[in-house]
Amino acid sequence: MNDPVYPVATRELAEQRRRLAPEIHAAFDEFSNRVFAPGALPTKTKQLIAVAVAHATQCPYCIAGHTTLARRQAGDDEIMEAIWVAAEMRAGAAFAHSTIALHTLDTHSAHSQPTPTPGTDR
Repeated sequence: MNDPVYPVATRELAEQRRRLAPEIHAAFDEFSNRVFAPGALPTKTKQLIAVAVAHATQCPYCIAGHTTLARRQAGDDEIMEAIWVAAEMRAGAAFAHSTIALHTLDTHSAHSQPTPTPGTDR
């Protein structure tokens, strides 16, 4: 993460975040600890879900952090499989949302047809 868009997450930045909103920071830490505690799902499964979601949301900090945490309990093959699930879901979302474009095209084609661009086969 040497990209200047994503600065390195340092201990100093973490302390600044905590200092600027200590009660909210503490509440978030408590929430996170409870979410990842064993429950109906084991922590390993929750971390694999987090790896997949981090890839779907494309948060580089979450990808690195949750991959590190998942690796403590899961194999590399399990982590990669979770990433493939995220990839399928993102692709599936684009596929599913094509219904919006198709509906829009159908709606507009009832009103008018596009003018062909000169020099094309349309």
